[in-house]
Amino acid sequence: MSQVVVVIGDRLGKGQNVAKGVESAGGKAIVIAGVGADMRLGDVMKAENADLGISFCGSGGAGAITAQTKYGYQAHYGMRSIDEGVTAINEGKRVLGFGFNDVEELGKRITEALLKAKA
Repeated sequence: MSQVVVVIGDRLGKGQNVAKGVESAGGKAIVIAGVGADMRLGDVMKAENADLGISFCGSGGAGAITAQTKYGYQAHYGMRSIDEGVTAINEGKRVLGFGFNDVEELGKRITEALLKAKA
């Protein structure tokens, strides 16, 4: 299996737990530093040639919508569960927008779904 690159942008500058999950599943995680990081998600995805971007904010939409609008990445946003994210991966989405949910399981399951989809 080839490695996948996942960029994580969190409105509050978090995302480290999701990154641990990404890495435990065999992916490379890039956490954007600083408050408002979700709004830079598309820019960092483009710069890093990332396979996937994950945005976290209160609504689960701002960073994902911005990445979709600016770069044309297929996005699904407003999600509240990990299962919704797995479904979005299976539907070919490249940017996932969640409400705040900085947990390892999210990163692990999303990366596993992405690796499976790319296989």
